[in-house]
Amino acid sequence: MRKKKKETLENLIPDAGMRERMVEHLYSRKPLLSQGSVFSELLQTMVNKMLEGEVEDFLDEQQASGEQNKRNGYTAKQVVSAAGPLAIRTPRDRNADFEPELIGKGQRELSSGVDEQIIALYAQGNSVEDVRRLLAKLYGLNISAGKISAITDQVLPEIQAWRTRPLRSLYAIVYLDAVHFKVRHEGQYASRAFYTVYGIDAEGQRDLLGLYINQSEGANRWGLVLEDLKERGVEDVLVFCTDDLSGFSEAISEVYPLAIIQKCIVHKVRSSTRFVDDKHSKALRKGLRTIYTAPTQEAARTAMDAFTVTWGGTYGQVVQSWERDWEELMAFMDYPKNCAG
Repeated sequence: MRKKKKETLENLIPDAGMRERMVEHLYSRKPLLSQGSVFSELLQTMVNKMLEGEVEDFLDEQQASGEQNKRNGYTAKQVVSAAGPLAIRTPRDRNADFEPELIGKGQRELSSGVDEQIIALYAQGNSVEDVRRLLAKLYGLNISAGKISAITDQVLPEIQAWRTRPLRSLYAIVYLDAVHFKVRHEGQYASRAFYTVYGIDAEGQRDLLGLYINQSEGANRWGLVLEDLKERGVEDVLVFCTDDLSGFSEAISEVYPLAIIQKCIVHKVRSSTRFVDDKHSKALRKGLRTIYTAPTQEAARTAMDAFTVTWGGTYGQVVQSWERDWEELMAFMDYPKNCAG
């Protein structure tokens, strides 16, 4: 039985100079995958050797089929990789028929992972210049701002297709709410309102119908959002669940006049206790809870009367607000409790 050949560093890397540089690099504590590292050089050598093998196989097949073809120099280009930029020499053939599989003629990246990395960094709020600087620091990749913009622009058609996709004609419940986030815009952090539209159809299937961004929340802007839903096919909604934003109900009624508008009880409680003294807040919230969790309308009315007696003198505006919305509160009690969040 033939003895298996022992694998050594000399067998794996015949180039003595490269072996020495690799050992030095290991002791230098420099990043393993970075521009100018010995591993980048090794990868570059391997890629070029593989391209040589590709063209040799191609020409052998051509000669076997009777084609008259031979090598015709190289085309030099730089491609990016996780190990830094690589200087690649793509072999050419005289008939210009050779198409390398490892790195295509128009390809400028060794792997598609670089694109995903750029998109991920950009999605985290980094500017194009920040992405370029981070890639140079982490991987030694010197990518132009125009190249980064071209890569991030690849996702725009998919985003636009999602934003404009057709929707169902009927939804049982649609939740409308704006969530405020700090986002990075033109090098500075600013607050933005993300208008979220979350729907439940007649079969109980849930879906995020849309996301819209604006500098602030307002009823007029919500009206534009509702018009967009209409254009995308939503003809009717049974119940809209919203907060207590001024003018919101009117904006909904203009687009969907037959829909029931049900104000979210959580937003109602938050709005009611916004200016309540901290020492009263817990007790007042407990009193409100006895109203909207009452098992019957009669029990709710009794709880409301008790709340008025307890807090009417101190927080008369809160009592008046709940009295004004009494009919909507009763409608809330007639519908599933999942409208409370």
